[in-house]
Amino acid sequence: MKSAADNRSADLVMTGGVVHTMNAAGHLASGIAIKDGRIVRVGTPLQVQAMVGPGTRVVRLRGRSVLPGINDSHLHGAWLGLRWPDLLLDRLTGTADLVPDSRLGKQEERRAAILRAGDLLASLGITSYTEPGLGPCEHDGGGRFGVEVLREYAGMAARGELKARVSALLLFAEVDGRSSLPDLVAGLRDLTPPAEVPGWFKVTGVKIFADGIPPMRTAWSDEPYEDGTHGAPLVEGDSEDERETALTTMIETAAAAGHQVAVHATGSRATRTVTRALAGAPGRRHYLVHGDVLHPDTLKTMAAAGIGLTTQPGIAAAASPMLRDALGQAALGHAWPVRDALAAGVRLSLSSDAPMLTPDWRHGVAAAATRWAVEGARDQRLALDQALRAYTSTPAWQEGAESWKGSLEPGKVADLCVLDDSLLDAHPADLPEVPVAMTMVDGRIVYER
Repeated sequence: MKSAADNRSADLVMTGGVVHTMNAAGHLASGIAIKDGRIVRVGTPLQVQAMVGPGTRVVRLRGRSVLPGINDSHLHGAWLGLRWPDLLLDRLTGTADLVPDSRLGKQEERRAAILRAGDLLASLGITSYTEPGLGPCEHDGGGRFGVEVLREYAGMAARGELKARVSALLLFAEVDGRSSLPDLVAGLRDLTPPAEVPGWFKVTGVKIFADGIPPMRTAWSDEPYEDGTHGAPLVEGDSEDERETALTTMIETAAAAGHQVAVHATGSRATRTVTRALAGAPGRRHYLVHGDVLHPDTLKTMAAAGIGLTTQPGIAAAASPMLRDALGQAALGHAWPVRDALAAGVRLSLSSDAPMLTPDWRHGVAAAATRWAVEGARDQRLALDQALRAYTSTPAWQEGAESWKGSLEPGKVADLCVLDDSLLDAHPADLPEVPVAMTMVDGRIVYER
């Protein structure tokens, strides 16, 4: 029989470390108490010690850092589980040969890939991610982006098999391929997404491709390529004007159907056109994905309309020379302006785009907080706190989940990452060498070193 003291005591108490709450005020604490999957107290060692009872596990942090669980806002989980450790950016930069993908044509293959990704992400402190594009229009993707993967996530979530919370975007086009307004309209009409599994799986919106990428000369850009062309929208149409109209209509249609809209846009004309369309679309918390080239006026429009930005500092680090070679020095001056975006008031989320890059967020933070651009580009380094927020609290806002996750505050879910050192003593460039000691999701330890 439990005593009254047992009912008041925590399941787990961590004390004697640095708790980076990531709350609005940026408070630091030194202890945290967890009960029934929720945070019940954050404060000093004495304050959390009062929650220790006969059955409480006490973790002596000895100066180590505790962070909210990492939320990767753009990560292809099933594809990552299929490919890891082979990364696509290694092919783009010429540092490795392309490793062909296997197929995810069978239910057991899809499940195995998601489980493999879950184990990897747990070892990295990642507790949530957005699967950015699953749907019925995949042609030759080998099942990596099909609606069957979407349904597998929902089924695994319902059975309690996921180690990370998953948000998903619907895609009514081939990944990196042309889309069409009729395909999107038909998809919105005919596809019934899997039901939400509260806290673990939810379809949050629709992804649309506006253009390609600068190194492949497929970004839609104000700045010309060396042959004088500017790229074009990655949307079907007989002329650029028709394609632009179709792109804008697709955004408006998805938003009018009640979806959050996330748009892959890299070139300066694509980011400007998409921003204007999103600003006039119904709904809220729409966002740009990648945003390789963003001019100051586009950032101002994004901020005024509440349009978010999800980008990848690791891609910026590797691809800045390629962007300069493709579009020239002028474009490089507006490339991946993450610090300017924050200064303008844009909500910034950082992500990996794995398996394009490693899913290890420590490398992303290191890239964001150090000088990753080539000579001649503006300094867009982030402070460590800014980079950490872009991997924790801001992605939670982007999902509309900031009331229950994304920071370490009483009442929120106990999703957290414990590092084996203090961030206050580490240089951001050295963060990739700091081991993850523990990962907790919903109060359950899913990884411990």
